[in-house]
Amino acid sequence: MDNKFDSNYIRELAKKISENNSVSYEDLPKYDLFLSQVIDYLNDKFDDEKFTNNIVQNYIKSEVITKPEDGKKRGYTKMHLAQLVLLSYMRPVLTTEEIKKVFSLAFNEINDRNDDIISWQNAYKIFAQIQHESLSEYLLTTLDNKKKLQDIVKGLNLKSNDEERITIFLLVLALIAEASAIKKLVQRIVNEYHTE
Repeated sequence: MDNKFDSNYIRELAKKISENNSVSYEDLPKYDLFLSQVIDYLNDKFDDEKFTNNIVQNYIKSEVITKPEDGKKRGYTKMHLAQLVLLSYMRPVLTTEEIKKVFSLAFNEINDRNDDIISWQNAYKIFAQIQHESLSEYLLTTLDNKKKLQDIVKGLNLKSNDEERITIFLLVLALIAEASAIKKLVQRIVNEYHTE
């Protein structure tokens, strides 16, 4: 095989993907959106995803993501975008029912914000951080980062009986981040190799 695909090249690919891979929470649209705007936004930001109105509506009906705000034409908020972005990383790895179970670890009843253990904003930011570190540090294994996850959970100041649930939730997010990163890296290597 060509020396182009040595470990340094793979590290550089991982670095490039990590720099362009996710949208920070602050960069998500600040204003509420129509469903069609949500679809356009997601499909523009994530090349590998093809969201449709039906897909999003099915996730709402299945109670995987939160219903849009009642009585608002623009009922999709930043929280909905965070949910859909996280969902887009989980879709290739987990079934709809599994995604629902993962979300329920941190958010209990999906349409009740009062029973959330952590906020969607925190979940999104932690996922983005884990994903960035997974790529930029060349896909370190989650088990090596166990202490880091425990430190994150301690920093959330949770009730002691919620710590285990959130640790499991973050572990799943970390594994999803790594799986997503590995999948994208493999796709890039295969695509670049075939263009040679």
